[in-house]
Amino acid sequence: MTPPAEQSAVHDEETGQDGPAAPDVPAEGDRRVAGAKHRGASTRRSRRAKGKDSGKGPAEGPAEAPDEPADAPEDTPADVDPEPEPDAEPEPDAEPEAEPAAPVRRGELTRALDLLRDSLDAVDLVLDIPGVEAAREARLELHNQLDDYVLPRVQAAGTPLLVVLGGSTGAGKSTLVNTLVGSRVSATGVLRPTTSSPILVCHPDHTDWFMEGPMLPGMGRVRGPAPDAIAGDQLVVIASDTLPPGLALLDSPDFDSVFEDHYEFATKLMAAADLWLCVTTAARYADAQVWQMLERARDNGATIGVVLSRVPQGAGAEVVEHFNAMLGEHEVGDTRRFTIPETRIEDSRLPEESIEDIRAWLLGVAGDVEDREIVVEDTLAAVLDSFRTRVPEIAAQVEAQVEQRAELGRLVESSYGTALAELDEATRNGSLLRGEVLARWQDFAGTGDLMRALHVRRSRSPFARKSSRRRTAPSRVRALKAALRAGLESLILSSAEHAAEQVLASWRAHPVGDQVMAKVPAAALGTASPELSRRVTRAVSSWQDHVQELVRTEGVTKRSVAKLVSFDPEALALVLMIGLLGYGTSEVSVESGNSAVPQRLLRALFGAESLRGMGAKARADLRSRIGMLFDEEAIRFGQALDSAGIPDETVPVRLRQAAHHLEVAR
Repeated sequence: MTPPAEQSAVHDEETGQDGPAAPDVPAEGDRRVAGAKHRGASTRRSRRAKGKDSGKGPAEGPAEAPDEPADAPEDTPADVDPEPEPDAEPEPDAEPEAEPAAPVRRGELTRALDLLRDSLDAVDLVLDIPGVEAAREARLELHNQLDDYVLPRVQAAGTPLLVVLGGSTGAGKSTLVNTLVGSRVSATGVLRPTTSSPILVCHPDHTDWFMEGPMLPGMGRVRGPAPDAIAGDQLVVIASDTLPPGLALLDSPDFDSVFEDHYEFATKLMAAADLWLCVTTAARYADAQVWQMLERARDNGATIGVVLSRVPQGAGAEVVEHFNAMLGEHEVGDTRRFTIPETRIEDSRLPEESIEDIRAWLLGVAGDVEDREIVVEDTLAAVLDSFRTRVPEIAAQVEAQVEQRAELGRLVESSYGTALAELDEATRNGSLLRGEVLARWQDFAGTGDLMRALHVRRSRSPFARKSSRRRTAPSRVRALKAALRAGLESLILSSAEHAAEQVLASWRAHPVGDQVMAKVPAAALGTASPELSRRVTRAVSSWQDHVQELVRTEGVTKRSVAKLVSFDPEALALVLMIGLLGYGTSEVSVESGNSAVPQRLLRALFGAESLRGMGAKARADLRSRIGMLFDEEAIRFGQALDSAGIPDETVPVRLRQAAHHLEVAR
């Protein structure tokens, strides 16, 4: 039995059907958002005012308005003064100069949006940390909305208003589309889900634009009519003379379908809508999925309308009242609301009287160019407004990933820093004066080679000094130098190996360490790099040469000693190295009586102050060289973090800068 047609009345149009209330219809249907200064609210108010006029002389309205306060007193009607019209022409003449600003602003806005999209492309949330799944979904949704809706809308003004119908399974979206079009264009039936691919219906003049245009670039196109079901990500485009040129309807898959890709299509299409019409039933309007989608549409800036279908007779008023209350509770109470009573369906269509209010609203908005532009502009502005919170939320999650990377990096620094400190201590406490180094030192000091390195000054002739400098170093000097170099190399390599092992152990203990280790070759990181041995040999040899140069250039011999002896710089540099590695500048004793010789000899030759200066420079140079070696080793771990895809600190900075540039471009 078909209920009376008045049961499908629009609830928020039960009052205000007379003339003065007409301008409020678009205001109720379009969701007003923050940031009206970006959209020219005063301009839209003047456009809405035209809707109340007869529509004659559209160019005369703006010309008369500025002249009323200037030429007519308050008690004189403005429309009886025909003379201000010639005077009003200079102001309209000044407006064309500002016309190029619109394309310029569109160009700036497009560049800012491209920059934001590129910044989103650089975001890779690879670490599974709290909140990352929501952030990944938000990043993908924002990126898709830029490609599917925002950029096409900015670049292609004047295209039809795209109304996307979304809803739960069996809500009657396809039936509503068929009724609005006047023919069966979308499949209906008792099997669920019925709509497997989105169906877009538009006027024939716009078929080519929807087939080849920039809207929804990631979806394939199929020109309709099409079979009832098409597998894959395909958009079926059907031409219909029933729809006006300014309106396109899109029947999207169910957002609560058992097929996951249907939910992805539904959210993707919702983000691309100028107006999203949510269809639910009196039996399922309280489902959580319905309200999640409504809130999502609200947060993403969509202009929303809701249709409550299959409202039963008798209890219908109670259901509608509760539904309206829930809309307010979920902060979507300003949406345009419609009801469709429980009725019979013939030929996949509803009775015309049950949807006449929906038809009138859609045709009214889409049929008027200015009203259509208002809806499009408001939706676009609301979407851009939503970026103010959505982009920082994504950036915050990227910063959380960056912090995890920083923590892993600090573990690397800590491990190598500890190794450097332990190595520094080992070069001070005499640990190297054992084994081969100690044996070579005892051989050098006990056989007289040390004393022969000091020469009695028999002549002041420069030829004698030059001859002594050209002597070949004794074999024991060369052996001691080689043993000292080998001991230092072995100590540095051992410390580097230990540091690498400590890094891996600390990474494995970190909450995200296992995720990183799964993406990098752990075996290669657990030991020193293959080329470290060569670099260490070069660094130690360079340090020995540096110490010898210090002795030659800065080792000022005490005057009292200089009158009697000269010295061999190479041999004395070895004595200085032994003193540094065994004592430093302290009075630490080591095993073997011969080990006390270096400090006494060096102080006797150079004096305490000169010795401290050379010792400090030599030790600082050794530490610097070892530090550079460890820094080069640590680079491998930073490269491992890069290869794992963890973003660095520049990624969220670029994302926030892109959002700022977008605000400036608006």
